[in-house]
Amino acid sequence: MIPSQVRIFVCTERQDMRRSFDALALAVRDRLALDPESGALFVFASKRGNRLKVLWFDHNGYCLLYKRLHRALFELPEATGSDRPLAAIDARMLATILRGVAK
Repeated sequence: MIPSQVRIFVCTERQDMRRSFDALALAVRDRLALDPESGALFVFASKRGNRLKVLWFDHNGYCLLYKRLHRALFELPEATGSDRPLAAIDARMLATILRGVAK
């Protein structure tokens, strides 16, 4: 269970899933204009929509969750009106995204 005080951000711009810890952290800093070491969770989906990575910084290093769906896709929320490809969500919405949608 994710603590309620943890912020969760979705990058609504699809990413290349070959990107490493550092490249995703750079995307957080450059594309989302946020601090990747803030303790927030940052969600990235692949161009095809069947792979997803969640990046977070845990006190002394980056952690990465990587999920690949079979016969389903990840459905991301829309960007929230700024000039950044960004949506803020809660833990329940993250669980919904992680379940995927059958194709």
